[in-house]
Amino acid sequence: MGIKTYNPYTPSRRNMTGLDFSEITKKTPEKSLVVSIPKHSGRNNQGKITVRHQGGGSKKKYRVVDFKRLKDDVPATVIGIEYDPNRTANIALICYADGEKSYILAPVGLTDGMKVMNGKNAEVRIGNCLPLSEIPVGTQVHNIELYPGKGGQLVRSAGNSAQLLAKEGKYATLRLPSGEMRMVPLVCRATIGVVGNVEHSLVNVGKAGRKRHMGIRPTVRGSVMNPNDHPHGGGEGKTSIGRPGPSTPWGKPALGLKTRKAKKASNKLIVRRRDGKAIK
Repeated sequence: MGIKTYNPYTPSRRNMTGLDFSEITKKTPEKSLVVSIPKHSGRNNQGKITVRHQGGGSKKKYRVVDFKRLKDDVPATVIGIEYDPNRTANIALICYADGEKSYILAPVGLTDGMKVMNGKNAEVRIGNCLPLSEIPVGTQVHNIELYPGKGGQLVRSAGNSAQLLAKEGKYATLRLPSGEMRMVPLVCRATIGVVGNVEHSLVNVGKAGRKRHMGIRPTVRGSVMNPNDHPHGGGEGKTSIGRPGPSTPWGKPALGLKTRKAKKASNKLIVRRRDGKAIK
């Protein structure tokens, strides 16, 4: 998709950009694959805010996307490419030969009328889902499983892909978009290709109201608060945070603090972290 600009009839409109949706071929979602989701505004079952800066936003319904792709050896035809308000990537509506319909993530190059298939007998072609053991080394993949049958968990956002670097023993080595190199069991599945909607990261939101439409509320800096509201607050005029390191509103260390457990079982599967260091 391309990027469109707007006439600057207001200051906020001057730098605003948006997607032209040229890849979208189907405007309305499939009713059987749409469910309503209530708004929680970041609150838990006690009504307490557990995720800050959420609330409001345009009304939207959730599209049930098939991340597992377990319907093997049944060819499916792409009916259309749709916009999904719940994710950065576009989705594709496919119809299997037996009449069942499903949504999948739409990779770059997938268009109406193309055929896709799942399983180890499928061809290595854009949109097909195969076990990593059947995918040639060097191939770009997305929607990667970490546990067999659980469904794709890695590399699902717009414009991303991972590269299959090696296959040895029971594991395949992948280079993820973050730069991390990680081993994944060969029996896990992945989909061929790069996730579509590549230009998504180039869009300039342009104004605060557009963020509110997305359900994102304002984030206030701690340094402009009072000291009883945030550890960074207080002082005369614009001052530094006045403590050894940045912290959360509750006094815990923030910004760069490593939160991964040192003895986490999956550490042995990480060959190289995203910061370039090997896991010890």
